[in-house]
Amino acid sequence: MTERCFFIYIFNFIGYIGELIPSVSVMLPLKEKDRPIIQKLLSAGCCARCILRFCCVSVHAAYRQPQQNTLKELKVFISNTDNSESQRSAAPDSTEAKDESHDAAESDPPSKRAKLEPSETEGAAASAASSAAAVEAKDEASRVCVVCLGILQGLCDSSQAVKIAEAVKAGSYEFDTLVLSVSLPAQLCVREHSCWLHVKKEVREKGLVLDKDDVVQVKEAFKWIMQGLVAKELGGVAVVTKSAFEVGVEFTHPETDADCHFLASACPDCFKPTKSKQSVFTRMAVVKALEKISDARFLKHYPCPPVQPTSSCISQDVQCLHVSVFVAGRYNKFCRSLPQTPWVIDGERRMESSVEELIAAPVLSAFRADGFNFSSSGREDVDVRTLGNGRPFAMELLNPHKSRLSRAEMKQLQETINKSSDKIRVRDLQIVTREAMSRMKEGEEEKTKSYTALVWTQKPIQREDIAFIDDIKDLTLDQKTPLRVLHRRALAVRQRVIHSMNARFLDSHHFYLGLKTQAGTYIKEFVHGDFGRTKPNLCQLLKTDTDILELDVESVDVDWPPAIPE
Repeated sequence: MTERCFFIYIFNFIGYIGELIPSVSVMLPLKEKDRPIIQKLLSAGCCARCILRFCCVSVHAAYRQPQQNTLKELKVFISNTDNSESQRSAAPDSTEAKDESHDAAESDPPSKRAKLEPSETEGAAASAASSAAAVEAKDEASRVCVVCLGILQGLCDSSQAVKIAEAVKAGSYEFDTLVLSVSLPAQLCVREHSCWLHVKKEVREKGLVLDKDDVVQVKEAFKWIMQGLVAKELGGVAVVTKSAFEVGVEFTHPETDADCHFLASACPDCFKPTKSKQSVFTRMAVVKALEKISDARFLKHYPCPPVQPTSSCISQDVQCLHVSVFVAGRYNKFCRSLPQTPWVIDGERRMESSVEELIAAPVLSAFRADGFNFSSSGREDVDVRTLGNGRPFAMELLNPHKSRLSRAEMKQLQETINKSSDKIRVRDLQIVTREAMSRMKEGEEEKTKSYTALVWTQKPIQREDIAFIDDIKDLTLDQKTPLRVLHRRALAVRQRVIHSMNARFLDSHHFYLGLKTQAGTYIKEFVHGDFGRTKPNLCQLLKTDTDILELDVESVDVDWPPAIPE
């Protein structure tokens, strides 16, 4: 551990003790190089905590103590430095000073020495001066900071912590830890840049360096102050730097919204309007523009230091968000009039339900999620059944208020889905990770699928007429985008492989055709030819018109998600 890290650790530990024992005070870790920064920023109208930020103080405890105390310590620091310098410049030789003091003590009579003691009048004057100084300090502390616009003043106290805690409790979330996120007005970047330029020149003249990247960010200071307060309001829940549960605090300041506008003409490339954004002056765009603009051009358009605001930021509603939970499984579909997803054509719903909705409703209820995204390993047509071990599917549950279910609870949820409808059945229902989701899509075109089709032939057939089908292996098809999906898929010719087939005679015009194919093969088009858009096709192989009456998916050969024993 370096010496600097050791001292920061000690300061933070003292601050932690200070939270438990209010009488414990935290000494600010200031150095002589900080003196000109403090003087400049005090006169510019910065709050005490923003001054600490520009002094690159990273001791959390320093920000947690009352800002009035911090302001007082900053003034004492400057005063002590000034006094020590004046004393060093005016102090006589120590030996001479000692002799002069001794002689003066001997020569002065008692009455004269008594007059040197403070009189009651002088004491009253000193008391009045102290009161005036206290009033002045209170006025300074109440002024809205020119940089943070009040965020590190009156918007990071116990009342704000109560507001955050109430929002979390109202959402009825289940969580072990939380992370606090802060959204700040973009103009704070402009104001901070202005104050940095304000102190940079004087700092450099003294041979010192103030790197802008070393200045503590407003949001970091806000978190250092609020984490302990929020944790206390939530009964000791840990507020950490990374968590699945995020509590967001947003601040706006309409009074200074125009602070960023000059950057649009100075750096037009940084501000490109988009349909999804209400304003082009996003925080990222402003930061990018400030990196490009020269100091001289910035100072030409914006005051340095910034103008004193008349109001503090406005705290918006607290937003709670839990990271997505992912649920996977396999489903069977036993109905030939059930689409996989809601079927809406020209704004009109054609089917009353769907596989997606039958599965999603109980899952959303169990996890108390705000919404979901459904995906699967391919999809079947509305008139196609999915049999065998089912089709793999996955659901992303958005902002779930409950994020964990036990194995028994997941089994119960699976039973609830299966009892809700006889049109579908779910198996292997489980919670998976985001990374595991990719397994379902890996090798999308390399995986195989098995089908059974009921085929009609125009010409009468015998068993011998279809026997050759069993011997066909790895038949390559050229499939032009089918007419029935041309409205939603690009026109192209796709090569697909039928690995094997088998035929089971039914009667003179019907037989069952089993196929094992490459994923993505259009089975219906292979059977009826799609007006010659699929070549070769079954019509060509049998030398008669054929059509498909029924189709079932027998298996989707993806080894995911892991099977769960019944």
